[in-house]
Amino acid sequence: MSLPTEPIGSIPRPPALLAGLADHAAGRIGRDTLDALYDDAVRDTIARFEALGSPVVTDGEQRKPSFATYPLDGLGGLAPDGVVIPFADGHIRQLPKLTRGPFRYAARSESYLRAAQRHAKVPVKQAVIAPSALSLLYPADGIDGYDQAAFLDDLADEAEADIRGALAAGAHRVQLDFTEGRLSIKLDPSKGVLDSFVALNNRVLDRFTPEERARIGVHTCPGGDQDSTHSADIDYAELLPSLFALHAGVFYVQLASEPDPDKVLATIAAQVRPEQQVFVGVTDPVDPVVETPEQVRDRVLRAAEYLPPDRLGTCDDCGFAPFGDDVSTSRETAWAKVRARVEGTALAAERLGV
Repeated sequence: MSLPTEPIGSIPRPPALLAGLADHAAGRIGRDTLDALYDDAVRDTIARFEALGSPVVTDGEQRKPSFATYPLDGLGGLAPDGVVIPFADGHIRQLPKLTRGPFRYAARSESYLRAAQRHAKVPVKQAVIAPSALSLLYPADGIDGYDQAAFLDDLADEAEADIRGALAAGAHRVQLDFTEGRLSIKLDPSKGVLDSFVALNNRVLDRFTPEERARIGVHTCPGGDQDSTHSADIDYAELLPSLFALHAGVFYVQLASEPDPDKVLATIAAQVRPEQQVFVGVTDPVDPVVETPEQVRDRVLRAAEYLPPDRLGTCDDCGFAPFGDDVSTSRETAWAKVRARVEGTALAAERLGV
């Protein structure tokens, strides 16, 4: 297939793993048993991706507690009452709050990548959380003896190490999850927060060479959790100019769920820089209806009216279960949508003659 296609990241956890997580939390099974369940889930996830013909795979984030908080897994110095993220259906997610410094990652993405590579026969990509998201851990009233500037210095160092470790371990690409970009405009229409997010992310990205940045991507979507979103009501045109100001080589842009894809594609075409490649979302994880390969094909062909095929790829709009406890989408529905994306992209490539 000459049109590349990649998953975004998470796949719903299998029932055995979900039951094991509950049993471990209740003290009914030990860590060794849970680790074996994790490994089984990763092995099965990669095998299913490969059986569907996916040219690039992920571990489905089976081991992560969530796409956003994996660096905090096991970290002390946190309080539970951090930033609240409200979703359109009324439910919330809440980040923890840092209570002391210095800030250090307790877990790095390289460990997930190496565990996945043991099972994969095709390239593996690795999703990481953008430093801008973790900047929200710092409390508004500050931390005695650890000012925000010192925290951001530490955060930039830790984020760089997380990305660099995955690149050095052989990740096909490292994808920064930047769902807070669109949300920031909802919380601050002046875009001051968005500007600070872009500046922080570029502070990290600028530490990499142009060749390395060609393997670093940024994913944007309006959030996806329990079949709801947190910022789909924000006009994409408000975000996209700032998005493409990020110094990354690849962008994964949610599009399948957009009501006016032509408007979004025209904005992308006007903003994307010559060295940047765009993967457009062609399946919607929030929608329980499974797309057909022909629907995917037509979405790709529409995108090709705005972007040249040699700079175009496809992806899912977002992960299918970015938070470990999200069971709103079944594992089988996710695989059906992955199949449609892979097959539909191939149909579009054939139609485009590439």
